Amino acid sequence: MDTVNRKLIRPSVVEAKDPMNAQRRNNHPKKTPPPEHTNAENFYYVKQMQAKTPMVLVLQDGEEIRGTIEWYDKLCLKIKREGEPNLLVYKPAIKYMYKANQVS
Repeated sequence: MDTVNRKLIRPSVVEAKDPMNAQRRNNHPKKTPPPEHTNAENFYYVKQMQAKTPMVLVLQDGEEIRGTIEWYDKLCLKIKREGEPNLLVYKPAIKYMYKANQVS
């Protein structure tokens, strides 16, 4: 008598409940989540620093700070202002920022 060692193949519980969904899942690998850090923020700061772009920072309380970004790190920006002292602004205090209009 020839004995053939056969492995029993059983579907998982998910495949048994919804075979169509299981087929779709097996054909398409699971998507990886997007990266947590894209470095887009760093790229933007470096670009504005190199061009010495005049910027307007609007703080959480509505105050506007005008100047150029001289330096930055993980938590703050150093803003160089003309005729006024430079400022170190914490990033959480910034509501948004934009390029100041240059009038020629």
